[in-house]
Amino acid sequence: MKRVVIFGPGASGKSTLARQLGEIAGLPVVELDKMFWRPGLVATPGDQWVELQQKLVGESDWILDGDLGPYDAIEVRLRAADTIIFLDFSLIRCAWRALWRSRERLDFWLCLLRYRYQSRPFRMTAISKCAPSATVHLLRCPEAVKRFLATVSDGSEAKRSWRLKKANASGRRRAV
Repeated sequence: MKRVVIFGPGASGKSTLARQLGEIAGLPVVELDKMFWRPGLVATPGDQWVELQQKLVGESDWILDGDLGPYDAIEVRLRAADTIIFLDFSLIRCAWRALWRSRERLDFWLCLLRYRYQSRPFRMTAISKCAPSATVHLLRCPEAVKRFLATVSDGSEAKRSWRLKKANASGRRRAV
């Protein structure tokens, strides 16, 4: 897991998951919302957005967090990803989180209402077409996210421990 894309409806916890996963896996996190939206919440033009994503995926490892709904061009990210995490939370859960999080514009609420029936099917099709060899994690509730992070954390700890044992066995000391 070195090139991770995180999708999901608004207020599903993509950025929180990205930060937590980045800490555990030691991967840099890029919040796409911050790169896409210009001052005044003006969308980046499509061709410029594709070009920027091509630069981002040119790096060796990353977590790209964001789902820009109908504004997005996800194919670039999907083709480069080895891991895709899809937060498939309910409308009610996301709406509740959004109400507590901040004031949202009307277009946010419209995207959230349409997500399950418009954006989700499009994303699932795009994943199967553009990232057929990527590992896909479909997480449907916060408990599933916690279990996923625990599994990744256990794997990271095991790998770190194995590398440390191997380094010590060879008589070399190295930080891992």
